[in-house]
Amino acid sequence: MAEVAEINETTETEEVEVEVEAPKPVSPYDLPGDWYVIHSYSGYENKVKVNLETRIQSMHMGDRIFEVHIPMEDVVEFKGGKKVTVPKKVFPGYILVRMTLDDDSWYAVRNTPGVTGFVAGNAQKPTPLSRREVERFLGVQEDDEKAKPRFKPEWEVGEQVRVVTGPFADFNGVIEDINIDQQKIVVLVNIFGRDTPVELGFQDIQKS
Repeated sequence: MAEVAEINETTETEEVEVEVEAPKPVSPYDLPGDWYVIHSYSGYENKVKVNLETRIQSMHMGDRIFEVHIPMEDVVEFKGGKKVTVPKKVFPGYILVRMTLDDDSWYAVRNTPGVTGFVAGNAQKPTPLSRREVERFLGVQEDDEKAKPRFKPEWEVGEQVRVVTGPFADFNGVIEDINIDQQKIVVLVNIFGRDTPVELGFQDIQKS
């Protein structure tokens, strides 16, 4: 009897160890189904997402169409001389759908109002995204990378702008170079009849 008690005690200890084991992080690629890309009219992505999610419920397709995702990113823009962070679609006009593809699920997605078709493969049998593509588009970023928005300037090289601060205020010039990392811009300003390159900050200029 002593031996039996000892065996039971060992088994209970092993079960406890299994229960407290931390789950490993899951790649979006390893979730049920495959990821497909569908195309919609640009500007209608959110409406299409709502339409498709409504159809999934009404057609009882939740066991085959699992997730509808619009990749977004934070972009820093300068508007009116002020820095503004705005959410932008990473791929305007495209939506990612995680699903198990069969005739019924294909029909449900393809005939959702606003969907113009699947991307990649042929019309009836689209090709799912690869692991590399899924993890690049949907992979979890490090916290510091996720918190740092991408900057998108509102000007382009060759565009004419007006200087609004400093000794060259009210001068007009043409952008020669944009340094996004340092948030500096080189503007060719006409001084005494000659084009002179002047380095300015993004906050120092506005569109003419």
